[in-house]
Amino acid sequence: MSLIGYLSTLVDHISTYKVRRISAQVTLLALVIFCVIFTPKTTLAEPLKITLAAEDGWPPFANEFGSGISHNLINQAFKQVDVDVSTIIVPYTRGLIMTERGSVDGVFNVTREESTIDRFVFGNEPLFTVTASFFFAKEHPTMANNKWLLPSRSIIGIVNGYEYGDEFNTLVEQRKLQVITVNSQRQLINLLLVGRIDTAIMFDLVADVYIQQMGVEDDITAKFINHKSEIFVAFSKLNPQAERLSKLLDEGLLTLQKQGKYHQLLQPEND
Repeated sequence: MSLIGYLSTLVDHISTYKVRRISAQVTLLALVIFCVIFTPKTTLAEPLKITLAAEDGWPPFANEFGSGISHNLINQAFKQVDVDVSTIIVPYTRGLIMTERGSVDGVFNVTREESTIDRFVFGNEPLFTVTASFFFAKEHPTMANNKWLLPSRSIIGIVNGYEYGDEFNTLVEQRKLQVITVNSQRQLINLLLVGRIDTAIMFDLVADVYIQQMGVEDDITAKFINHKSEIFVAFSKLNPQAERLSKLLDEGLLTLQKQGKYHQLLQPEND
C-alpha cells in the first residue's frame, strides 16, 4: 500500500471511530433524559392530606380557636408518618355527623365505647385518657359517695352528644335519674349554681378550665368518678382509607412515645 493510501485509510478509520463515539454519547444522553422525564418521582411525592373535624368547646384539649392539646398531639403524630392535617372547627355533635356522612375524614376526641364502636373506625392507640366526675354545687351537697348511691330521681346534667361510659344508661335506669342535656360544660356549671340540676357529669380537666374562667372555684366541686375514657380520633367508615389512617396515627403516636415527646405534648402550656 502506498503512503497516500495508508494515510487515507487511517483518516477514514479515525473518522468512523469518532462518529460511533459521538453516536453512543448521544444515545446515552437521550436515555438519561427519558429516565428523568418518565420515572415516577416517588421521592418527591406529596404527603397524604386529610381533614378532621375538631370540636370547639373542650379546653384544654380543643377550643374555638383551633388549638389545644389534641391539636398539638394529632398534628405531631401524623407529621411522623408524612400526613398533613387540616381541621374544621365545629361543635362536637356536628363533627360526629360530618364524619358519619363522610364530609370529613375523622373527628377529634371520641370515646371508643359501645355507642361509637359501630359508627366509626378506631385505631389501637388512644390519644390520652381522661376522667369524668360528678360535680356538685357546694350549696347543694350530696351524701352519696359513688354514682350507684345517687338519690333516686336526681336531676343530672350532661352535654349533648358526649359519651359517658357503657354504664351510663344502666345507671339512669336503676337510679331513675332525670337527664337534662345542654350544649356545653359551661352551661352545666351555670345550672348547678342556680340549683336547676342536682349534679353534672363533666370531664375533670375541662371543668377545671371553665370553673377557673368563671371564678367559681369555691362554689363547684367534684365528688366521685363517673368513668375514665380513652380518647381517640374517630375515622369515617365511608372513607376507604380509614383503616390505613387509623394505623398511621397509631404509628405516629408510638413514634412520639419512643422519641420522648409524647408526654411533653400532653402539657397544657403547649396550647
